[in-house]
Amino acid sequence: MANTLLTPSIIAREAIIALENEMVMANLIHRDFSEEFARVGDTVTVRKPATFVAQEWNGSTVTIQDAVESGVPVAMNKIIDVSFAVTAKELSLSIQDFSEQFIRPAVRAHAQYLDSWLLSLYRDIPYFVDVSSTPSISDWANLDKMANINKIPVTERRCVLGPSTKAKYIVMDAFLHAEKSGTTDALRDANMGRVMTFDVYHDQNVHLHTAGGVTVKINKPGGYPAGTRDIHVDGVTTALVVGDLLTITGGQYVVTAAGALSGSAQDISIYPGLRVNVANDDDVTVRGSHYANIAFHRNAFALVSRPLAPPLGANRAETLTYNGISLRVVYDYDMNTKRDTISIDFLAGIKCLTPELAVRFCESVS
Repeated sequence: MANTLLTPSIIAREAIIALENEMVMANLIHRDFSEEFARVGDTVTVRKPATFVAQEWNGSTVTIQDAVESGVPVAMNKIIDVSFAVTAKELSLSIQDFSEQFIRPAVRAHAQYLDSWLLSLYRDIPYFVDVSSTPSISDWANLDKMANINKIPVTERRCVLGPSTKAKYIVMDAFLHAEKSGTTDALRDANMGRVMTFDVYHDQNVHLHTAGGVTVKINKPGGYPAGTRDIHVDGVTTALVVGDLLTITGGQYVVTAAGALSGSAQDISIYPGLRVNVANDDDVTVRGSHYANIAFHRNAFALVSRPLAPPLGANRAETLTYNGISLRVVYDYDMNTKRDTISIDFLAGIKCLTPELAVRFCESVS
């Protein structure tokens, strides 16, 4: 019996479930979705959770607090696409065969791109802990300490390690005997277990950060007051870059913007603002190049998805939403090549919502 021709609707349903099963980082963070159609270049507002202040009861009355919510603008700046040519014969395959041959490889590429994109948000994180040259459980104690200092909630703490760092720790008893779990295929495969207060995962897309100059100095007669975010430094041999980690008078900062190098001087912006006053010629230590593993709470980062409107000829297109991800499948026909083309795409934006909910776990590279 001949198989039914695969429609955009059938492929969309299979693709969105396959994508959910292939993602690692994207399944560990906050996902924001609404039903409103959007276009690439649009900016949407993502609501952050309300915040409150705990107060002591005075014995007679309570203080009613208004829910303080804040919105964060997120640019919907990327349509992530995988398109491929198919024949009529291939479109008559069973959905299982077609999925194995086309859909899963396509969404696997989507998942790899998405995980790499999300892990690039390490550049927004100023807080860091070093990976020892020799694996040690004390590294995880230090990571836990930093998370506690930053008041990262203990529930839903995650840590994502790249291949090199994973290799350092996977032989330790703490990992060999760690309990593992997961809700999707990718998470089960990536899960290294729970160590200290972190659910630890492996992701091949962890970034290598190539740092700028090693030790530079504040260059401002009279120095800078606490709270300053734009500073001028000198003694720079290699230009500082966005994502560089700095230590200034004991505080940790990240470079959020970097001007052009002028001689050995450079203007940079940092986050957070200076915690204390600094003087002219105070040292600024730059953390060297490293693999940027990330420990975080799920609310540190957001993946924002909005549905793409079906194009003209919507009978050959389908937009489907599942678990905070919206995926579009479009069929087209090329008169020149006499081939059908299937496009699987989605519109997304990413954002570091709260840098204080994340810590870089830095493994040095030579």
